[in-house]
Amino acid sequence: MNAAKTTPNASGLTVTRTLAALLERLENSQVPVGADQYRSVVLHLVDELAAVAPNEALKTLLDAHPATAQVYENLNYQHAGLCRSSLEFSLGAEMRAKEIIERAMRGSAR
Repeated sequence: MNAAKTTPNASGLTVTRTLAALLERLENSQVPVGADQYRSVVLHLVDELAAVAPNEALKTLLDAHPATAQVYENLNYQHAGLCRSSLEFSLGAEMRAKEIIERAMRGSAR
């Protein structure tokens, strides 16, 4: 029995691009989206992103799809931190987190 083989396209991102566009539609939907549907799309996207080597085509895709860029960044956080977020945004998030932690520590010391 012969297994069906898929022929990759030039950039190898067809499925990733389709899932990224679908995730954007779900993120921006005016109609409530089921959690199972959302989770399914994200899990499939995670699988696709894990199989894609970082390159210019992926960068272009992530630049065009912010929700997918956020998923990608979360998947790669352990290696590069907030590598796709602007430094100003990342620094602001870090400063806010530090303030919240300090407030929580002062509150628990009472």
